[in-house]
Amino acid sequence: MAFLPRAPRPLLFGWATASRTMATSPKKAVDFFYDVLSPYSWLGFEILCRYRDIWNIELRLRPSLISGIMKESGNKPPALLPKRGEYMSKDLMRMAKFCQVPLQPPKDFIGTVIVKGSLSAMRFITAVDLTQPQFVEAVSRELWMRIWSRDEDITQPENILAAAGKAGLSSDESKKLLEMTNLPEVKNRLKATTDEVLQHGAFGLPCSVIYVNSKPQLFFGSDRLELLGSLLGEKWLGPVPEVSKL
Repeated sequence: MAFLPRAPRPLLFGWATASRTMATSPKKAVDFFYDVLSPYSWLGFEILCRYRDIWNIELRLRPSLISGIMKESGNKPPALLPKRGEYMSKDLMRMAKFCQVPLQPPKDFIGTVIVKGSLSAMRFITAVDLTQPQFVEAVSRELWMRIWSRDEDITQPENILAAAGKAGLSSDESKKLLEMTNLPEVKNRLKATTDEVLQHGAFGLPCSVIYVNSKPQLFFGSDRLELLGSLLGEKWLGPVPEVSKL
């Protein structure tokens, strides 16, 4: 009888206490600036979505335009440097496996990423953000799945509508949102968000911005989230925290 499992009780009580504290403490805001053209944005996006409840953060998804950031900052696509491009293709696959994200680079990388770009897709996400913000996460994920998992187009209207449908938007809603992409309101919103992250010091994407003592702190890439968590006073549990807690 002395071997009865009483030990877990304090742990369960501690967990319950922490849960009640989490429920009542104010959420810490994390602005995540991204473009679905960026595979590293997808990695950071999925990791922060996993940590949203664990860190009790208000994750604010901020669709931006990476081509505008590269142009204004004087940066160039890293894959255009042959040796760096060769390294990045290997690095992406290692990171995708590590982060458990089904990422697979498109066969025609230059044509897909450099030539076609993501302007139409990011304007569509911006329109979603303006009118149906509850669908921004799902629509963004579906567009990433198209370009970075299944090597499918994200520039043509029918393909954007297909992604929207998979994300849960009705056909009528999706068509209205697609029409909105030509409105100045949508174009200006995307430009304003892009300008905002540039003002924080961005030179690429993704970028996460938090405020410490009312001052913005910018983190570039998907491999600085451990440091971001540290400044938030939170514990890093790896890119797949659900597995780490088992």
